[in-house]
Amino acid sequence: MLDIEQITKTFYSGTPNEVRALQGVDLRIENGSFVIVIGTNGSGKSTLLNAVAGSFLVDTGRLRLKGQDITRWPEHRRAKFIGRVFQNPFTGTAPSLTIAENLALAARRGRARGLGWALSPSIRDDLFERVRGMGLGLENRLNNPIGSLSGGQRQSLTLLMAGLIKPDLLLLDEHTAALDPKSADQVIRLTEDIISRDKLTTLMVTHSMHQAAHLGDRLIMMVRGRVIHDFQGADKLRLTPEDLLARFDEVRRSDLLDETAASMLERQYV
Repeated sequence: MLDIEQITKTFYSGTPNEVRALQGVDLRIENGSFVIVIGTNGSGKSTLLNAVAGSFLVDTGRLRLKGQDITRWPEHRRAKFIGRVFQNPFTGTAPSLTIAENLALAARRGRARGLGWALSPSIRDDLFERVRGMGLGLENRLNNPIGSLSGGQRQSLTLLMAGLIKPDLLLLDEHTAALDPKSADQVIRLTEDIISRDKLTTLMVTHSMHQAAHLGDRLIMMVRGRVIHDFQGADKLRLTPEDLLARFDEVRRSDLLDETAASMLERQYV
């Protein structure tokens, strides 16, 4: 479904603030795979999702979706095939529009728009059933502004919107990080239901070791813009939150050793 071939991205190149965010990332994501992405702060997790979504163009390398080269496609063109949910529950929706209007817009993502009614009776009935299936009791509030909802309710609807037209690829960028534990659990349950039901190919970034260990069929760990671990199949099934924390400790010790060695060399030779 998705081929990521040796992509690189450097921000503020040639300045003191230069950041090599992606350094030769190479991944092949199979159709229907649910891939979890973890890493330390600044490891390139969200940058990877932004590169795939088209928020910026990569410096080098190629991106292919279903065999189609999308490397130079702008973000709006990719949106026809890629659904996305952001960390902030208030991103990706229009707060002054109603729940039904937001969903109707999502249902037309990537399609031609004319001057017809976006909310015909048949479309409204379909949206009613979809929202009722979430089990949140929002189906009778379709005329309420989406901005009047709680963060958890809004994120749940954003997730529904992202998967409404069954995208080729679903991107989830720490989509429960800003929620309270109860709302986060609710959104994760909905996430699993939607991905399983529609067999969506998914890339999900998370800081939660519990989510990373128990969700998905594959897990990659990134450090300094590179993939350093790739767990699949039985290896992924055996992972525990404690295993992942131990991996993070290894990375931290390695970084500390590198910094210490650099400091010693600087004192000795500079």
